[in-house]
Amino acid sequence: MNPFSNLPEDEFGSRLQQALALPEPPQALVRRALDLWRVDPAPGLASRLQDAIQRVVATLSFDSWSVSPLAAGVRGGRSDTRHLLFNAQGRDIDLRITPQADRFRLSGQVLGPDESGEVSLYEASGSTTAAHRTQLDALGEFSMASVQGGSYRLVLAVGTDQIELPPIEVGRP
Repeated sequence: MNPFSNLPEDEFGSRLQQALALPEPPQALVRRALDLWRVDPAPGLASRLQDAIQRVVATLSFDSWSVSPLAAGVRGGRSDTRHLLFNAQGRDIDLRITPQADRFRLSGQVLGPDESGEVSLYEASGSTTAAHRTQLDALGEFSMASVQGGSYRLVLAVGTDQIELPPIEVGRP
């Protein structure tokens, strides 16, 4: 027997209103919880979750290595740090690639609506296992150390959006 079947109608309505007022969990946490289980979710649940996530492809709007220092009015040579700026549906993603010995540090910030999220770095070869994964902090910043040179895809899970950046070459100029 269902414990709600014996409740008076007004109390049932009150409990229903309380349940509807609960906040939705962040999509990144739902995704991480589902990733912990290797069994298939209930029939239809996976497709409903997938429908709730909107895939957004970012566009590159600035690459510091594609601008000639003289054309930019800079007297010095090219910096070792590469600065990229991407746009994706009301958000800007500021990304910096900095050499560290024989590896690289990727750091950046998501500028736009204040939301928590997760950043995953995949090899561009189509790997489905993230090479690096980190959370956005309260300011939308993230950092990944010890990244090997190569071609990568950066995917940000922010709110109900899954933002994918175009392939990024990590390495020296």
